[in-house]
Amino acid sequence: MEEKAFDTGLNDSQGTEVDPVQPGQFDIEAYADYAESLQDRNDEFWRQKEGIAVYRRFRVPRIFSDGCRDMKRSLALQLGALELSMNYEADVPNFLEPWYGIGAAASAFGLRYKWDPNNAPAIDSAIHSVKEALNRDIIPIKKTTIGRHILEMIEYFLLSTEGRIPISLTDTQASLNVASFIMDTNSFYLELFDHPDEMKKLLSIITDLTIEFSQKQQELIGEALVWPGHGFPSSRRFKGIGMSSDVMVTVSDAQYMEFEVPCSQKMGEAFGGAGFHSCGNWSRRIEAVKSIANLTMVDGAFSRETDPDPNSPELFFEQFQETGIVVNVRIVGDPDAILNQVRKLWKPGMRLIVTTYSKTPQEQSLVYNQIQSMTTR
Repeated sequence: MEEKAFDTGLNDSQGTEVDPVQPGQFDIEAYADYAESLQDRNDEFWRQKEGIAVYRRFRVPRIFSDGCRDMKRSLALQLGALELSMNYEADVPNFLEPWYGIGAAASAFGLRYKWDPNNAPAIDSAIHSVKEALNRDIIPIKKTTIGRHILEMIEYFLLSTEGRIPISLTDTQASLNVASFIMDTNSFYLELFDHPDEMKKLLSIITDLTIEFSQKQQELIGEALVWPGHGFPSSRRFKGIGMSSDVMVTVSDAQYMEFEVPCSQKMGEAFGGAGFHSCGNWSRRIEAVKSIANLTMVDGAFSRETDPDPNSPELFFEQFQETGIVVNVRIVGDPDAILNQVRKLWKPGMRLIVTTYSKTPQEQSLVYNQIQSMTTR
């Protein structure tokens, strides 16, 4: 059967539309009990050297676009997703996320958001050299407009849910990603060659800013905090901070290892491990990613419906078997498409979390049972 292509007409290929649920109508106790009922499974999975867990992700498109601008709207949509998610068989519960774009660290350099209609916020302006970036009046993220909004979102989410619902950190960006946001594109790539030492200094500053802001979020969220966070299956029982590192597919392995890996390792040292995400196909970049010494989880797309250039399951199996690193495989598609990819990935010695986007509870149950049966054969 020919694999379905990526649908460019969708505003979010991994999205699920839901009806908003206001905090006063959300059954906090029911969801808290549901999430707690899965913690033993999460703990067992995390301790095992091999195994498969299943996560039915509820990603609401509006939360990750202009809907993030209004924290009350964002929470209502997320509560609608959590309520619906309980009908879908899974091992890892969904969680709340104080998502407010990807510009938190960039805001420390004085950059602000630009809001185009029906879109996620974009960073309003760029810096033209690493020297200019280093000469900026750099302030802690928590003191910026964007940083304060994220912290206020966390406080509102906690207050509205009595602190009983799982919550992640905001969308944490790898330091090299952040540098690519704050500088115009041409300058960013040229500075990697022309001023490598200054770039490393900038990346070190970004890393320290991100650690400080992440620790502030951690302090606020407390026991409700789940790891690794945005885009990853996350649990109170998992470890490591997830980071988006999409720019890595545009630089060489040597550059990634020279400039980003030390930053990711430092982040991992602060938070019990590092999680890696990149969109697109990074199958042939795995060795560079594995050079992150404290890597706990990686994330990738594994069907053309998920990403127009998905990863190779064969290469992931070859590179991650017997490493102890959890591989999160995102697969948009029908049951046959999902199971076909999982069969290529699952062998003894692998630690997989299969992230699905099944359209109905019945479809999800079919996929869940088939996946779990693979470990008993």
